[in-house]
Amino acid sequence: MTFSDYDSHDALGLAELVRNGEVSSLELVDEAIVRIEANGQLNAVIARRFEEARDRAAGDLGHGPFAGVPWLIKDLATEEGQPVTFGSVFFRDFISPVTSEIVSRHHQAGFIPLGRTTSPEFGLLPTTESKLFGATRNPWSLEHSTGGSSGGAAAAVASRIVPMAHASDGGGSIRIPAANCGVFGLKISRGINPQAPSPNLEGLGVDHCVSLSVRDSAALLDATRGPVPGDPWWAPEPERPYLSEVGADPGRLRIGFSFTDFRGIRAHPDNEHAVTETAGLLERLGHNVEEAKPDLDGDAFAEAFLLLWATIPAGIDRLILDGISDRRGGSAIQKALGGQMTLRMARALEGRRAGMPAFEGFTRSLVKLAEKKSPADVWHARVVLQRQVYRLAEFFSSYDLLLTPVLGSPPVRIGEIDPEGDFEELVERLYRYVSYTPVANVGGNPAMSVPLHWNRDGLPIGVQFTAPFVGDALLLRLAAQLEEARPWRDKRPPAAVTG
Repeated sequence: MTFSDYDSHDALGLAELVRNGEVSSLELVDEAIVRIEANGQLNAVIARRFEEARDRAAGDLGHGPFAGVPWLIKDLATEEGQPVTFGSVFFRDFISPVTSEIVSRHHQAGFIPLGRTTSPEFGLLPTTESKLFGATRNPWSLEHSTGGSSGGAAAAVASRIVPMAHASDGGGSIRIPAANCGVFGLKISRGINPQAPSPNLEGLGVDHCVSLSVRDSAALLDATRGPVPGDPWWAPEPERPYLSEVGADPGRLRIGFSFTDFRGIRAHPDNEHAVTETAGLLERLGHNVEEAKPDLDGDAFAEAFLLLWATIPAGIDRLILDGISDRRGGSAIQKALGGQMTLRMARALEGRRAGMPAFEGFTRSLVKLAEKKSPADVWHARVVLQRQVYRLAEFFSSYDLLLTPVLGSPPVRIGEIDPEGDFEELVERLYRYVSYTPVANVGGNPAMSVPLHWNRDGLPIGVQFTAPFVGDALLLRLAAQLEEARPWRDKRPPAAVTG
């Protein structure tokens, strides 16, 4: 197989070649390995497992829709016997004895995992520059961020290492790196995919992927959808397979568009231009487009969301402290997170006992914020956010979709978002950058970043479409229509090495 052959197929296309005997899975795996090694400058792939992947590729591939296709797993998902660091120095030696349900379904779909992709610490920041692994760089410009938290996944897909990779989204973590790296990213509705064994109890996070093609995203959702008994959220069954939506007529849609975020702040001119150009394209495709946005209380949303975000690392820190107080050597954290205690982790626990910080500066500040609040404060934050969800639902009584920028500006430079900086200044900087994406996480709505634009500096500028709850099929229909009208797969990042 030549480099051009690999590049000219999406994941479904590669799987078809394997089924037809035109190429072997081992050839695909070897090609992906070559690309991982050639693109070390991106710092996107960690915990490499090449020999295991070759063994799997040479064995029984099964009959899944992606049988034999190379795959990468984000470093927030657990898999038995594999390291998972959550992007944190504290967990750098952590080995998971449990496989999450979403990873099990990836295996059932036939993927061959080659390693893991980088994430910021616990997926909390919109840039992938952890203290543990360093900066993951954007293949469109090595001086710029991929975004986060699925930054390694987006860089790997944009650079054509793999045509699709696992990703997750709790506040924009699929859509942000998809926008920055020029790939397609769908944040699915809450409850479609399983969350076992460790659900995000606030309901913010979902697992899915970033991909080069819309149809790959749809086919993967068909392969992974469906909760398991005990999952806290269950979405209704789709009327038909999601793959059937690709190429289906979306009809004439009523689409509201806005340049401002939930606090009323306008985006950078490049991001506004992307929305304007997209609105024009939509009109040419026959859709009804007008300026409109949900009536949200932006300041109240920002304060409440920050508190719920802070409960994530605060809960993890509580597990660590419980492990310190447990005389059995940290068994509490082992039970809660499912991992083996190494000597270095034991020493880290001792350091935490002595008052040493376990996490990066931004994470520590979030923990402190949560510790200052009461259970009543958290309850009130949930109430405030639910009020905004009702307002968002009211908007969708008049419109089918909402079009906005994904981000408040083009991709930021490496180091521009500093987790060790002043907390209040950093929070304001973050909200100016990412305040278009969290609303869909709070509402459980599906939303997607579509790579339709690049600015004069050659950097991708994604646009976001948000739909009503379980409007995933509608988003896929529109995405496929846009993919046909303005194809993006032939755009290649200059910093990527493909041969």
